[in-house]
Amino acid sequence: MTPESALSLGQEALKVAVMVGAPVMGLGLAVGLLISLFQATTQINEAGLQFLPKLLAALVGLVLFGPWMLTTLLDFTRHLFTLLPQMAR
Repeated sequence: MTPESALSLGQEALKVAVMVGAPVMGLGLAVGLLISLFQATTQINEAGLQFLPKLLAALVGLVLFGPWMLTTLLDFTRHLFTLLPQMAR
């Protein structure tokens, strides 16, 4: 395995990780921002108020994007297995 191929494989792995994590983290970020705006507007400073909506948003994100995330990870894993004989050289 050449350094260039290892570098491109690492870049592809990072790209897949960002693609898979972005939907769930984006939903959590959006819900957290909305809850923070609500707290700032009403001056309710309760730390526990943010936890449950963020958790529910993450669960909804996993339900909605879970099949796509799984397919993306399986495709990347299949790609790695096809490259395995080249890596052994």
